[in-house]
Amino acid sequence: MKKRSKYAIIKASLDILGLPETATRKVIRSSYRELIRQWHPDVCCEDREKCKEMTQKIIKAYKLILSYLDDYPYSFTKEAVNATLSPEEWLIERFGQDPLWCGKKGEDENR
Repeated sequence: MKKRSKYAIIKASLDILGLPETATRKVIRSSYRELIRQWHPDVCCEDREKCKEMTQKIIKAYKLILSYLDDYPYSFTKEAVNATLSPEEWLIERFGQDPLWCGKKGEDENR
């Protein structure tokens, strides 16, 4: 039996949780909670065994994704942080509060 790659296991977990390739913890948690509400054996309208099996798959996938996130090294370098800036934040970071670029005439003149 061929061992699955770590990526294949994580991809399968993403599929179970209905997540895209990039997601925040908030989105992951939200998807997990929604699926648990849907598939929990006490609430599910389908076959009780199928609901129980699906609930177990959802919990296992969620734990695996969280485990991956806990072991993932986050980068707090200036480049990594700046890569997450919104367009407005990028302009402010790049040009400061210069009224020519910000469109806020005279705001900096009083400082």
